[in-house]
Amino acid sequence: MNTSALKAYIESGKSDAKFKRLYGAANVAFQRERYVKAIDKFTELFGDCEDVRIFSVPGRTEVSGNHTDHNRGRVLAASIDLDIIAVAAADDSNTIRIKSEGFDMDEVAIDNLEPDPEKYFTSGAIIKGMCKGFADKGYKYTSFHAYTTSNVYKGSGLSSSAAFEVMVGNILRTLCKQKVSDIEVAMISQFAENVFFGKPCGLMDQLACAVGGFIAIDFEDPANPAIESIKFDLSKAGYALCIVDTGGNHADLNEDYASVPAEMKQVAKFFGKTVLRDVSKNDLIASMPALRVNCGDRAILRSLHYINENKRVLLQTEALKKHDLATFFALVKESGDSSFKFLQNVYTTKNVNEQGLSLALELAEEYLSRMTVPCACRVHGGGFAGTIQAFVPAAYAQGFAALMELLFGEGRCHILHVRSEGAICII
Repeated sequence: MNTSALKAYIESGKSDAKFKRLYGAANVAFQRERYVKAIDKFTELFGDCEDVRIFSVPGRTEVSGNHTDHNRGRVLAASIDLDIIAVAAADDSNTIRIKSEGFDMDEVAIDNLEPDPEKYFTSGAIIKGMCKGFADKGYKYTSFHAYTTSNVYKGSGLSSSAAFEVMVGNILRTLCKQKVSDIEVAMISQFAENVFFGKPCGLMDQLACAVGGFIAIDFEDPANPAIESIKFDLSKAGYALCIVDTGGNHADLNEDYASVPAEMKQVAKFFGKTVLRDVSKNDLIASMPALRVNCGDRAILRSLHYINENKRVLLQTEALKKHDLATFFALVKESGDSSFKFLQNVYTTKNVNEQGLSLALELAEEYLSRMTVPCACRVHGGGFAGTIQAFVPAAYAQGFAALMELLFGEGRCHILHVRSEGAICII
C-alpha cells in the first residue's frame, strides 16, 4: 500500500483485530489513532510513498534469571504490551534514514559496514551493525526510510534499546522478503550492540523482544540457545504486571553493571573455566577460603546468586507451565531477595543516599502483604537504579499504582500485560 491507502486501511478498522490481540480490547481506539499519527508523521517527513509497511516490536520484562545470561545461565522473560512501532519503505539511496520521535534523524550510509569506535553508543552504530550482521549471515539488506515512535520508556528496564535493534532487523527481513527467524534477528541484534554499539550485553533482551510471550531461555550453548515458549496468560489468571520507575539516576552506572559479569567470570577463571556455568556449588563452597583472597567476598556472593538462580529458573518455568502461581510467585520473591542480598544490584555504592529501589520494594511488599492471593515483587532488570516489578491482582493494580505514585510521582507506575507476539509486521 502507499501511505494514503495504509492510513485509510487503519482508520477503517481493518487492523482492529490485530490491535485487540496485541494491546487488549480497551486500547484498540487509542492504538488506531497512534498508528495513524505515525503514518502522518512519516508522510510529513518522506512524502506519500509506495509499498509502505508498518511494524511493531514489544519491550520485555525479565521475570527471573537476574544477571545470569552473560555467564551462559538460564533466564525467564516475557514481552509486554508497550512497543516501538515503525512506518517504513525501501529505497535505493544506499542510506538508511530513521527518524525516531524525540530524536534527530539517523542517516547511515550502508556502503561501509565496518565498526567505528567513534560512533559507539549511538543509534547509527546499531543500524550499521544490523546490516553487517545480515550480510555476515548471507542475508540481503537494503536502504530504507522510516519513522518510529515508542512507549517502551527509555531507562525503564524494559529494553528500549533491544526493541530498537530488533525493529531494524524486523524491517530489513520484511523489506528484503527473507525468512530470517526471530532468534536470528535477536542474535544479529546482540552482535550489533556488542561490536558496533560497544556494549557487552547478553542475548536475553533481544530474544524476549523478538520472540514474544513468556519464554524460558538456556544459554548453555550461546550460539544455539534453547528457547521454550510457555503458554500462560497472565491477564486471564487475574494479574497485572506493574513496573515502578523510581526515577533513579542512571548516570555513571556502567561500572556497576560491568562489575557483575566481570566478578562472576573472575571466580570462573579461578577454577580454570570461562564462565560460571561450568562451576559447581560444591566446588565453590570448598574453595571459599582461597576465593576470598583471590576474588573477594562480593564475587563469591554474586557467584552463589548465579548458581542458585539457575536452578530457580527451572523451578519457576515448571510452576508456570502447571499454572501453580503460589510456587511461581514464591520463587519470584526468592529471586528478588537473592538479587538484593547476594547479587547486590539494588543500589550503587557510589551514592548510598539514593535507594529508591529499596524504598519501592518495601512499599510494594507492605501493600502486597494484604492480598489474599499469591503475589510478589522484585528488583527489575539490571538494577542499581531504575525499576521494580510487581505481580498484582488486576483488581488492585490501580490502588497499587496510586500508592507508588505518591512516593515517586505521577506516571511512575506502569500497569502492563504480557503480550503473546514478538516482532511482527502489522501490514
